Amino acid sequence: MSLLELDGVHSYYGPSHILRGVSLTVEKGEIVTLLGRNGAGKTTTLRSIVGAEPPTVHEGTIRYGDTDITDWPTDDIVLSGVGIVPEERRLFTELTVAENLELSRISQNSWNVVKRRILGNEGGGMSVAELYDLFPVLEEREDQKAGTLSGGEQQMLSIARTLRLPNVDLLLLDEPTEGLAPQIVENLLESIERIADSGTTVLLIEQNVQAALELANRGYVLDQGEIVMEGDIGEFDDEKLDQYLVM
Repeated sequence: MSLLELDGVHSYYGPSHILRGVSLTVEKGEIVTLLGRNGAGKTTTLRSIVGAEPPTVHEGTIRYGDTDITDWPTDDIVLSGVGIVPEERRLFTELTVAENLELSRISQNSWNVVKRRILGNEGGGMSVAELYDLFPVLEEREDQKAGTLSGGEQQMLSIARTLRLPNVDLLLLDEPTEGLAPQIVENLLESIERIADSGTTVLLIEQNVQAALELANRGYVLDQGEIVMEGDIGEFDDEKLDQYLVM
């Protein structure tokens, strides 16, 4: 059983038909990359998975583990273990690094109360100590307002804040390296690899194709809302890949 499965998903922004029968799977422990030109439907795919509106899923099924989450509210999907780091980061810029992480802890405690009632146990996100080990610069900046951090530091905080939420088994990353300096990109990709090694499954959208191909186990290529390539990274045809990715 796959951790995540999309089966024939059609998504719309109003009358605009964006995803056209997208089917993909992500197995537990994998890093899977979703590639494609701008406008191909990559972000729409992530937003469809977490039930964000827009888009609206009109057809098809999205399963997380053995559960159909197609029509679930976004909050319920996130609390079930699907964390998303959007391209725009959405930090609380006037709050410090520590305060941004504290907000996730409050969300975690609220979920633990619910989970104890329903399941009799708790599901916790990563501790602040674990996150500071993953992103040491955040510990150095813990009293600094998020809005004053560099782009790379903000991206690290956005990922850390998501991993602080309860029970995150699947991490969705939308363009995490966009606009970052090469050394920061390298450090961030190493951290993503460590996150996967720790047991969190990753579905990655990334415009840095070479970096994505080096990091991922498997990949899918979207073109005009349809999957046109898929498979193990080592089996991708470079010429065909260029056909769908080079502008």
